[in-house]
Amino acid sequence: MGLLVTGGRGFIGSHFVWAAAREGRRVVVLDDHSGGAPAPMPHGVLAILGDIGDERLVSSLIREHRLTALVHFAGKIQVGESVQRPELYFDVNVSRSLRLLESARRGGLEQIVFSSTAAVYGHPDRIPIGEDAPRAPVNPYGATKLAFEFALEAAGRAHGLRWVAPRYFNAAGASPDGHLREAHEPETHLIPLILDAALGRRPPLRVYGADYPTPDGSCIRDYIHVCDLADAHLAALRRLEAGDSLGPINLGLGRGYSVLEVLAAAKELVGMEVPYDIGPRRPGDPPVLVADPARAQVELGFNPCRSELRTILEDTLRSRR
Repeated sequence: MGLLVTGGRGFIGSHFVWAAAREGRRVVVLDDHSGGAPAPMPHGVLAILGDIGDERLVSSLIREHRLTALVHFAGKIQVGESVQRPELYFDVNVSRSLRLLESARRGGLEQIVFSSTAAVYGHPDRIPIGEDAPRAPVNPYGATKLAFEFALEAAGRAHGLRWVAPRYFNAAGASPDGHLREAHEPETHLIPLILDAALGRRPPLRVYGADYPTPDGSCIRDYIHVCDLADAHLAALRRLEAGDSLGPINLGLGRGYSVLEVLAAAKELVGMEVPYDIGPRRPGDPPVLVADPARAQVELGFNPCRSELRTILEDTLRSRR
């Protein structure tokens, strides 16, 4: 099968592209390079610079390369920015994504894997979080991802589209050989910020809030290795190819670490203090987000092999060095 992978030169998308190429799949990548330095691509993968909302371009790629499935990673991902610039997030994550969906549907693509997020849950009423938890996003980022999930659900009923929406918790890590890594601009993810601060490449880390209702006062998150995410996407794609439609599936480890716990683990790994200071809470940050991964285990055979915190930190450090 030929895959159209949007955002395939970004952090998670590039890891998926390399995993798909190793499996022998034909891949065409569409990316606008807006998220930071574009990741290298495997030999034989065609990478196109372009906009997911360009219906003529998307239609021509599907037709010319005989593509049959869409894996949609492209989108805006910064919670804080979404609060400050909600119109940008609704434009890219909803309006342009809807044009992409219509182009895919007209081109005959009946299978879509959509990169979603745990931010659709907002402030969860129970931990760990199952897929049936109330969806009440507290920031425009989560709201726009949920809006596109609704669009996929409606397209499934109306047109027979088969779809799956992996809801990531906190994607982290890097390829074990270090050739793929986080290269966001600006970088907002905790683990690369911690390690860059430890290596003297950034100012001291800002910890946003130490007064949350958690054991040490800092936010707790469920960290999942990007390579495990890529494998889960391939497993989801195989289910779609077999004729199934899965809807939303949580991808997380099922245990959380606080910001201060991650800091302590990084200090132990690098053998030096990590400079940091405490700032106010960020708007829209829930105190705790931890997945219930039971459905992913059953439906996808999801068994993360690189998602222990020490492994995530080691892979990230190797890539930063």
